[in-house]
Amino acid sequence: MSKYWSDLVTQLQPYTPGEQPSMTNITKLNTNENPFGPSPLVLSAMASILNQDLRLYPPPGADGLKEAVAKYYNLNANQVFLGNGSDEVLAHVFNGLLKQSEPLLFPDISYSFYPVFCKLYDINYKKIPLTDDLSLDLENYKRPNGGIIFPNPNAPTGRVLPLKAIEQLLKRNQHSVVVVDEAYIDFGGQSAVALINQYDNLIVVQTMSKARSLAGMRIGYALGSAQLIEGLERVKNSFNSYPLGHLQIAAGIAAFEDEAYFDDTRKQVIASREWLSAQLKGLNFDVLPSAANFLFIRHEQNSADAIAAQLRNLGIIVRHFKQPRIEEFLRITVGTEAQNRQLINALENLLE
Repeated sequence: MSKYWSDLVTQLQPYTPGEQPSMTNITKLNTNENPFGPSPLVLSAMASILNQDLRLYPPPGADGLKEAVAKYYNLNANQVFLGNGSDEVLAHVFNGLLKQSEPLLFPDISYSFYPVFCKLYDINYKKIPLTDDLSLDLENYKRPNGGIIFPNPNAPTGRVLPLKAIEQLLKRNQHSVVVVDEAYIDFGGQSAVALINQYDNLIVVQTMSKARSLAGMRIGYALGSAQLIEGLERVKNSFNSYPLGHLQIAAGIAAFEDEAYFDDTRKQVIASREWLSAQLKGLNFDVLPSAANFLFIRHEQNSADAIAAQLRNLGIIVRHFKQPRIEEFLRITVGTEAQNRQLINALENLLE
């Protein structure tokens, strides 16, 4: 703590990301990274622009990538907003759209960056409890609000809402912005992007970090009505008018162009998730239904904290959330076939 900090900085409790260990020879199943690398077309596109043109500023609107995203989702380019990862996009959404007189609503067990953004931007908020089985019931959001945000699939639970439930929420909540955070939607469920042209208060936030294997490039985007996107652009251009660099733009365009690679690797992750789920159930784990690239599990006889520590001793890192209601759960990323088998073998030995 420094005497030069402002009161705001002193009171902040920053978001804690998943551990990125420096040690080698580990199996890293804690941050939901894709087990498959980027498309070869992405690597080729990035290599092609490693030249003297990097001395030049990138196009401030990253128009080529906007066009690629818009084309993929059958939208117009003015319905696309880009940023450095979905966290930066969410920061602009919170600051530009969700700071209202009524409280912002989001689940009590959800992405833990949401309350951090609220503290940073002085946003009044209220957490709405998940149900006893850790499901998100949008009927509980029938109350005055200055906005609603939730991940779908939810994190860290992995549970997904049907598109019909989201549309019902939009029909009855037309006075404030509804944000659907779809970091994991490509691994299961229907995207709310299909509803954007019907509801001008809907914002859908996605990332290229998960299903498109570009976590290291930091590319996120929001999709919505032209009016909402214009609001986000006003915030961005008052903060950082060049959010994406040449390499990010090239990587993003190529990733959207290689749809075959995206679809193939996505399906492999889904198949691996189902195999891993079945194996864990065979070891007496409760496994929540997941539409993401991770599983949320707990064991009948053994504490999550103890299992996580024992796995770490074996060089396998998983995520344990030490917070009420979910302290007995572990979140485990779906890895490669070899990593998944290593995990199951380790658990079999630990639980004997």
